[in-house]
Amino acid sequence: MRIVLITLPEGLTSLLETVRGILPRDFIDILCVSILFFYLFKFIRDRRAGKLAMGVLLLIAVSVVSNWLELYTLQFITSSVIQFGFIALVILFQPEIRSVLEKVGTTPIKGFRSLGESRDLDAIHTMIEQVAQAAGDLSESKTGALIVFERTTRLGDLILTGTVIDAYPAAFLIKNIFFNKAPMHDGAMIIRNGRIHAAGCLLPLSSNPDISKDLGTRHRAGLGMSENSDAVVVIVSEETGTISTAVEGKLVRDYTPDALRDFLIEQLLGAPEKKWFGLHNLVRAGQDGKKRGGADS
Repeated sequence: MRIVLITLPEGLTSLLETVRGILPRDFIDILCVSILFFYLFKFIRDRRAGKLAMGVLLLIAVSVVSNWLELYTLQFITSSVIQFGFIALVILFQPEIRSVLEKVGTTPIKGFRSLGESRDLDAIHTMIEQVAQAAGDLSESKTGALIVFERTTRLGDLILTGTVIDAYPAAFLIKNIFFNKAPMHDGAMIIRNGRIHAAGCLLPLSSNPDISKDLGTRHRAGLGMSENSDAVVVIVSEETGTISTAVEGKLVRDYTPDALRDFLIEQLLGAPEKKWFGLHNLVRAGQDGKKRGGADS
């Protein structure tokens, strides 16, 4: 009987030894770092920091090449720029960094957490219906509107710039607030806990240079609000009557009232509740039909 000994290459042997030495905590470490880099990449990709990142990479490449070729003057300049560059980046991108830090700790699960622990689905659905109806009417009359739905990021500092109302969000009340001769029509309405909490509020304007020049102050304020918080913003254009939404710095336009209602249900409650509401509406419509049939008889 012959025994054949197989000798593995030295590189493969060291690789197997490295794999054997990996502990569960190493996997957790790799996972955390991967998540960190993912959100860092997402932050750079979705903002003007993407262009800056290319400049930083080019500067690092020049520094490496100058070091390799022993270009001492160029190496001194690039090393000095890199040394003080971090402080400069913090100053230049203070709004973006603040936006990220404000969102730290917020839950990734979309939900209208500020509506209370009981989350009365009928009340929430009624609120969304009233807002969608009001947005449709404002769109037809080309009346400008800016409605902010507060979620996990509290907007107390912005509420102080307006007038606290704390009223049921009826469609007629929303239209009265944004009537072009009303004293609070130029500001934003903030909905908290399913109620109109304040109106006439001043929102931060977006500093994104890539925003279309056709968009006015109302759209820039809506985008700025979505960039600095996790709020959902509904915008009605005064010039065209177009209904738009802004979430996480992204503007989507040309909503119908029905499409807006579905969007708000999905954003404020999540997809499961959207399906539940569809079934709920069918059941309620059947009940209303039976009542009308009994009244006619």
